Amino acid sequence: MQCVGEQCGVEVPDVRRPVSVEDGCGEQEAATGPGAGGAAGRPREAAAARAQHGGATSETAAQRDHAEGPAEARRLPPIASGRWRTRAVGRCEATGDMFRCGAGGLARALRSLSPAPRGRAAAVLQCHHLRCPSRSLMSSGVPGKAGSNLLLYLIVGGTVTGTGAYVYKTLQENKERFTSRVTTITTRSREKESSPPAPGAQPEVPSHVPFLLIGGGTAAFAAARSIRARDPGARVLIVSEDPALPYMRPPLSKELWFSDDPNVTETLRFRQWNGKERRACFSIYFQPPSFYVPVRDLPYVENGGVAVLCGKKVVHMDVRGNTVKLSDGTQISYDKCLIATGGSPRNLPAIERAGKDVQQRLTLFRKIEDYKKLEKISREVKSITIVGGGFLGSELACALGRRARSRGLEVIQLFPENGNMGKVLPEYLSNWTTEKVRREGVNVMPNAVVKSVSVSGKRLVIKLKDGRKVETDHIVAAVGLEPNVELAKSAGLEVDSDFGGFRVNAELQARSNIWVAGDAACFYDIKLGRRRVEHHDHAVVSGRLAGENMTGAAKPYWHQSMFWSDLGPNVGYEAIGLVDSSLPTVGVFAKATAKDTPKSATEQSGTGIRSESETEAEASEVHVSPSSSPAPQVPKQGEDYGKGVIFYLRDKVVVGIVLWNIFNRMPIARKIIKDGEEHDDLNEVAKLFNIHED
Repeated sequence: MQCVGEQCGVEVPDVRRPVSVEDGCGEQEAATGPGAGGAAGRPREAAAARAQHGGATSETAAQRDHAEGPAEARRLPPIASGRWRTRAVGRCEATGDMFRCGAGGLARALRSLSPAPRGRAAAVLQCHHLRCPSRSLMSSGVPGKAGSNLLLYLIVGGTVTGTGAYVYKTLQENKERFTSRVTTITTRSREKESSPPAPGAQPEVPSHVPFLLIGGGTAAFAAARSIRARDPGARVLIVSEDPALPYMRPPLSKELWFSDDPNVTETLRFRQWNGKERRACFSIYFQPPSFYVPVRDLPYVENGGVAVLCGKKVVHMDVRGNTVKLSDGTQISYDKCLIATGGSPRNLPAIERAGKDVQQRLTLFRKIEDYKKLEKISREVKSITIVGGGFLGSELACALGRRARSRGLEVIQLFPENGNMGKVLPEYLSNWTTEKVRREGVNVMPNAVVKSVSVSGKRLVIKLKDGRKVETDHIVAAVGLEPNVELAKSAGLEVDSDFGGFRVNAELQARSNIWVAGDAACFYDIKLGRRRVEHHDHAVVSGRLAGENMTGAAKPYWHQSMFWSDLGPNVGYEAIGLVDSSLPTVGVFAKATAKDTPKSATEQSGTGIRSESETEAEASEVHVSPSSSPAPQVPKQGEDYGKGVIFYLRDKVVVGIVLWNIFNRMPIARKIIKDGEEHDDLNEVAKLFNIHED
């Protein structure tokens, strides 16, 4: 390495080469130690000579100085010697600018890469004009042997330390940049998913939804609520042919007809039999509009939600492609699908064959529009005939009969059975019910089969098979429900030939990612065999279970659903299981009290929809034992059936129970059916319902 100033003429050894004792300038070290003795003056003379001759020094002179110095001078002085530092710095200053060389830059570079040096080594490194390596940079070793070079250690150590620091700093910066980049990408991805497209580019109906529910009735709403309960971020789309949001149907034939509100058809608010209003802000709807997410926003809302596409019908279903087609041509793909299409009210063949004039005066009672239409007609016409003696027909007959007295409306009810609800209740109780309906102001005509319907003048003429004729202004057909299974053909789903409806397994599955619930499901009951049920409680429970299974629950349908019917505020019943009048029955009755009415039941349960308070309850234990209490006696024909229990038997096992004017005891009935045991004395079983208590 050459000096920066060529005029100095001094060659500096390469510091990268290992330095030996002979390479050093002995006079420096000899003058530094406190015990240098007579040799201490020679370094000053040498320095003066070098200054006088332009700093030129021969290697021979350096070797001679080294040889003449005492052994103590050749040893390294203490590193921490402040005296040595002072002299070394002073000497460097004395040399002037003659020795500006590249070694000074190297020393400064080393200082920047390593901690501040101390002691003697510091003096050499701090010299602005390092001339050559000296023994001050050497570790003490065996005299005459090559030692480790401290400068080399400093260079290597500084390099390693600097490299490590650089690598650490770089890795930290890269980690921060990586984390920042991932966060940015994730944020942009979420914003892309949650942010709606630009105005005009956002479709009215999403092309894909994770959960698609076909049908907007009770079962669909129960499933949506269940899905959201298990998966709070789920996005659920309900496609409903009904123009209204999901609502409960029972009040349409019960409480709404007993309202004194002149605007009841608009508000759709009903009061319970006890006079209390059920969730006035919601009326008959399960939830207000604010509960639902707009359909177009469903794919973009942050926490998912439930959207309802009203007034649309699914007309085609591709189970392989997981897509459906709507009536307007819109296609929607799905991950999981629920079919809850419910059913449509049946019509009589004789009425179907009649002309348009008859069809225009016919109501097939099922929806809100049907209720509004019939309520308006009841105010305008003089006579309404109800065809059907089941639950719906009998409820509507009692409801309209109430207006018969105040408005002079004639209400006629005709059916082919011997009495009201003749397919459900035993004959003696059906006959009693018929008399009860007549007392409500209804002209009941049992054993009546419609042969034809025609128009005569401004009235309708109904001809019966036994030759009787009935003239009326309007007809209400309440003759049962036909399950909506139109999608079975395009989807390739099985329809049960005996009961109708989509045939499903115990988990309500029709395919691996398709479930069916509500009126349209034909399921297997583990106690009673394959069934199809058309009641509110079944729609609630089956919809709830389907929603759970759509989110991975894999639970079978073991629930025994119940149903209820009220013939006004004073007579009602609840039933569970197979209640078929063709089965053997055992009825146990007792005298009713003031609390044995539907009105009293709603006061105790706090809801007009009684299944909501006891839909899945089951008694933990049913123990039947002889009791000292008097056994309830069956009333004789013509006596008042105040309250009682009717047991329906199959092979001596109870498979169905009707609680007549007995309420809030359904858990006991459910337990009895579930146990499936034979009972020698059903009078003792009836005592479990406390019917003998006053």
